[in-house]
Formats: sequence, structure tokens, C-alpha cells
Amino acid sequence: MLDASGLDLLFTKARTPLRWTTRPVEEDLLRQIYDLVRMGPTSGNCCPARVVFLVGSAAREKLRPALSAGNVNRVMGAPVIAIVAHDPLFFEQLPRLSPGEELRAWFAADVGLSEETAFRNGTLQGAYMIMAARALGLDVLPVSGFDQSVVEDAFLVEQGWRANFLLCLGYGDFAELPERAPRLEFEQACRIID
Repeated sequence: MLDASGLDLLFTKARTPLRWTTRPVEEDLLRQIYDLVRMGPTSGNCCPARVVFLVGSAAREKLRPALSAGNVNRVMGAPVIAIVAHDPLFFEQLPRLSPGEELRAWFAADVGLSEETAFRNGTLQGAYMIMAARALGLDVLPVSGFDQSVVEDAFLVEQGWRANFLLCLGYGDFAELPERAPRLEFEQACRIID
């Protein structure tokens, strides 16, 4: 079990930055993040998440037109912008990822099921990415305010991947950060059924 400091790092004290420092994020750290993400569970070990890390100014400028106006400064200031995507044809990897399970044919025959599975499990892997980045000392900003088709046309069309959300990674500048927004209490959000 994690101690209080580990829980603080991942949840309790972790905050979403409004601004970023200029401290760079090394490629090795991005590889470490993915090495943790890939170990998280997905249904049938389907592993549909795909990630494109934007680090250079040309790639970042290519992203700018896709961002909603309120997100431009926050996103463009991040040292790394990850496009968290999923592969609709994830099932082509299943013979290797889940040998002996015969899952490939099952998903290949049902487009609706495969798309739902790819989206759901790709989102789950994106959440693992948030936790992995925090565990390795980075701050994160998940973003859904962008034009999905523009992102896909600019970065994903060749692979056929589908964009889910953006995840800004870096070292946050927490000066003048407002108080944490409230969260729902257990009784407001949960039910226990016997």
C-alpha cells in the first residue's frame, strides 16, 4: 500500500497547472511513462491506446488550429503535448497480446464492439498515463477542448488512429494557483448495493 506521501503525489496534493515552467521533459522520461502505462490492465489485454508526443515547435504549431480558444495558452505552454489516441484495429495485435484466446476474429466481426472496446480501454490507458506521469514527478493537464478531426488529419490519419484527448506534460508553475475546485462526496457519487 502506498503511504500518505505517495497518495499525495498521485491524488491528494496533485494539482492541474495553469502555466508551465520552461524545464524540459526528457525523451527517456516519456519512455518510462509508457513503460508503466503498458503494464496497466485492459480487457483481454487489448492495449488499444496509442500516443503521439508533440515536443517540437513545428508539431505544436500544427496542433494550434485544433485547440479551442480557451485552451491555446495552457496547451501551447506545455513542454510536451501527448495526443492520447486509440487504434480501431487494435484486434490485429490480439494474437500476440492474448495468445490462445481467439479474440481477434470476435472483434474483427463486430465493428461496434471493437470501437467501443478501443475507446473504453484506450481511455483507461490514458488515465494510467496521468498516474504514471505524476508518479515520475511530472504535472499533467488533460484537455478535451479541441477539434478531433483536425488533430486526426494532422497527426493520426496515416496510422488510422482516433484521437481521444490531449495530455499536457511538464513541470507546472503553481504561483497564483486558485484553491482546488470542490469534488463530490461519496454519498453524492456512489451507491453500495447488497
